[in-house]
Amino acid sequence: MTIGGGPAPGGKVFDVVDPATGKPFAVAPECTPELLDQAMEAARKAFPQWQADEGARRAALREAAAVLQGNVEELAALLTAEQGKPLIEAGHEVFGAALWLDHHADAEMPHEVVHESGEARVEVRRRPLGVVAAITPWNFPLALAAWKLGPALLTGNTVVLKPPPYTPLTTLRLGELLREVFPPGVLNVVSGGDELGAAMVAHPVPRKVSLTGSVATGKRVAAAAGADLKRLTLELGGNDAAIVLDDADPATVAEAVVTGAFANCGQVCTAIKRVYVPERRSGEFLDALAGVVGRLRIGNGAERGTTLGPLCTQAGFVRIGRLVDEASARGAQALTGGRALGGDGHFYPPTILTGVPDDARIVTEEQFGPALPVLTYRDEDEAVARANDTMFGLSGSVWGTDADRAEAVALRLQAGTTYVNTHFDMVGPEQPIGGIKWSGLGVEHGRWGLEGFTDLHVVHRA
Repeated sequence: MTIGGGPAPGGKVFDVVDPATGKPFAVAPECTPELLDQAMEAARKAFPQWQADEGARRAALREAAAVLQGNVEELAALLTAEQGKPLIEAGHEVFGAALWLDHHADAEMPHEVVHESGEARVEVRRRPLGVVAAITPWNFPLALAAWKLGPALLTGNTVVLKPPPYTPLTTLRLGELLREVFPPGVLNVVSGGDELGAAMVAHPVPRKVSLTGSVATGKRVAAAAGADLKRLTLELGGNDAAIVLDDADPATVAEAVVTGAFANCGQVCTAIKRVYVPERRSGEFLDALAGVVGRLRIGNGAERGTTLGPLCTQAGFVRIGRLVDEASARGAQALTGGRALGGDGHFYPPTILTGVPDDARIVTEEQFGPALPVLTYRDEDEAVARANDTMFGLSGSVWGTDADRAEAVALRLQAGTTYVNTHFDMVGPEQPIGGIKWSGLGVEHGRWGLEGFTDLHVVHRA
């Protein structure tokens, strides 16, 4: 671990499993309560000087981005080993993390004059909160760490960062690589299980918690943080619906939907989780989807040519199989896949399900794996009503040849982001992301994400 700018080996260790084999291949240190106190104290002490020098913050973020870019090969290999994603996708994640840090090195933080007259001048400024507790998930551990570090550090906060216990290694290595970039205590990286995350949220030092995780975890964090009135940003789960209109081209849509549903083995909060297709054209769309899925190559992410790696966790692997089995028991048919592959590792084939009841769990819950229910509808009003019939509200998409018509339908979806003829494609650091309903509180990215790491400060001068 990294605490106060130096190494902290911790007390006990825990296993890290390679999802391609299902066996441990490394160990990671477990942060003790005493070490967590040390990390929080280091961050607290570093805060005054760090928040006072904007130029130094920008230079450090720029250097941190360069360090990541110079270590892509090492970090990508480590990420694939612990997370399972194909090596090329792991490399893209490392590059993306560097991009986020570099972007925030130059991001603007303007002051705003809201009143100016002969009697008074009123200016609205933003100032840092203090120490941020950042907790990341295992599907994109490095990218989502950068999503938090960029705005938190630019705005003058210091950070205690915790990666998930399933994929701690890449983030721990990030902490090591950046020890000489940031002043001691500015970035601390600790590792451990769920109890460590709970201790970070309950700790008296942090003034903000930024979490990307499940709805259940988000609810617990919100309750615990509320006792101390900590600021919160929660990016939680999704059950994104894609509505395919009757004028859509099956071949074009199938390619994009398969990518949107099965990227990272379906382990993406904003992945397409349900597809609604017009009843009278369902056969065309199903044939097109099956054709695209048939070209996917399942295997170890470290092997050249793999397009779909294993599920990251054993629990996720078991869950996706259970959800498919439950749907099948209620009359669903597997057009592709439908049964776990034999052998070692957490491999489940990309599965297209038809004839799934609307109240099946694989429709109503976030499956977070490579199984996609395709449901039919008769008219647009029905499709929109069924897409909105959920407590999730992260994103959604509408597909059709007439883009204006598709956008009109997209505007009716209850989600933080609605896409037209795409789904979570080319999302940059300037585009805010946030969910409604159970999908989160607050937003990340852009001016709005930056402001989430600050307190508003009004200066009223007579």
